[in-house]
Amino acid sequence: MSLKKLLPLILVLITISLVGTIYMQYNRLQNLLIIKEEQLYERIAQSIDQVANDISNSSPRSLSLRQRRRSPLNLGNNLMSTELMPPQLVAERFTQFEIREKLEAAFKRNKVQLKQFEFAVTNNLNLLSYEMYSPAFITSLADTIANKQWVYLLEPPSGTWAEGLAPYESIIVIVPDFSKLVFSQSYFELVASIVFILFIMFAFLLTVRTMLNQRKLSEIKSDFINNMTHEFKTPLATISLAVDALANDKVLKDENKLQYFRNIIKDENKRMNKHVETILQAASLEKQELTLNKKKCSAHEIVQHVVDNYKLVLQEKHGQAILQLNARNDEVFVDEQHFTNLVNNLIDNAIKYSKEQPELTITTHSSPRYLVLRVDDNGIGMSKETVKRIFEKFYRAHTGNIHNVKGFGLGMTYVKNIVDAHKGRIKVESVLGKGSSFVVEIPLAKS
Repeated sequence: MSLKKLLPLILVLITISLVGTIYMQYNRLQNLLIIKEEQLYERIAQSIDQVANDISNSSPRSLSLRQRRRSPLNLGNNLMSTELMPPQLVAERFTQFEIREKLEAAFKRNKVQLKQFEFAVTNNLNLLSYEMYSPAFITSLADTIANKQWVYLLEPPSGTWAEGLAPYESIIVIVPDFSKLVFSQSYFELVASIVFILFIMFAFLLTVRTMLNQRKLSEIKSDFINNMTHEFKTPLATISLAVDALANDKVLKDENKLQYFRNIIKDENKRMNKHVETILQAASLEKQELTLNKKKCSAHEIVQHVVDNYKLVLQEKHGQAILQLNARNDEVFVDEQHFTNLVNNLIDNAIKYSKEQPELTITTHSSPRYLVLRVDDNGIGMSKETVKRIFEKFYRAHTGNIHNVKGFGLGMTYVKNIVDAHKGRIKVESVLGKGSSFVVEIPLAKS
């Protein structure tokens, strides 16, 4: 099965795996929060229970009984009757500060990190009246959704007559924003899970992108092989025909025809050599084996020389190249061969994608640091997508109804690499159907 047919299936399987992994991780986080909430709830409850027991077992500050004489009858001996009074209340035995200290110590002992909590002590015998409460207790008590509360009954102090009877006091503790507290204490696990999910998503996107690029690269290389086959097949066929013609007796006797067919073989051989050189240059650039032999050169002389080589081509197409070499300083420090190839590719590309009568305008000017070379054409122009991808290896612009455009899609890649190798800059401006402009900036030679 080809990659093109297999890719959608792979994407579907990877997507299902990703969604399943994220869903399982989400469930794990939910379960984690539930467990953390239960654990925190139990530790807080344990802490309050310890404080409640401590308060209940604390000795009162004074005896909880009161004596008084009662002699309604004179029975001969004065009986001393005693009336036992209720034990001291929590508020009589402890201050609000002491209760808070006990709670804080219990929370610390049970590893409960609470920045804020509210509490109160109630008297159940007096319609749940408050003996004491912390400043924000009443406000916190009103919010039963966000805040959690614990209520513990306080046993009567030991050593009093009420020991063993039903509790008549309670301690209430409220923790504001309990859910946020659970989240804050699960911070590390939450962040780790989120980072893990993001890593999975990143790996998924990277895999998809790589696969799409591989498919695109496979298509581009197939197109390159087809173009290369065509580019070599045509000159080889022409050479073969020319060689066959040279075997003809009539041709051998005619010096003009001999020279004509020799020139055909020579031109086609040059053409193939040019294609081979282009491919070798691309391979060396890919391996970063480019070696530059820089020297001071006149950019105007190089441009003029390249344009002269295209005069016959332009004449055949009834076109023209207008030179406006206005740079005051045209001395550049470049590799002459590669810079010549760069200019050659720009002009060749402009003619190749031109209309019936190509019109090229080649201008130069100089800034304090750069020589600026601009090549404008009246060709078919490029779409925004093509402008973005014009320097990609093997990429060739769609030419619409123009079928005679040949090449490997390596010319503009070579141009970009040469510009970069010379620490220069290149940009493209194009309007579909109206033409394109390539602007190259090459550092000037230091005087």
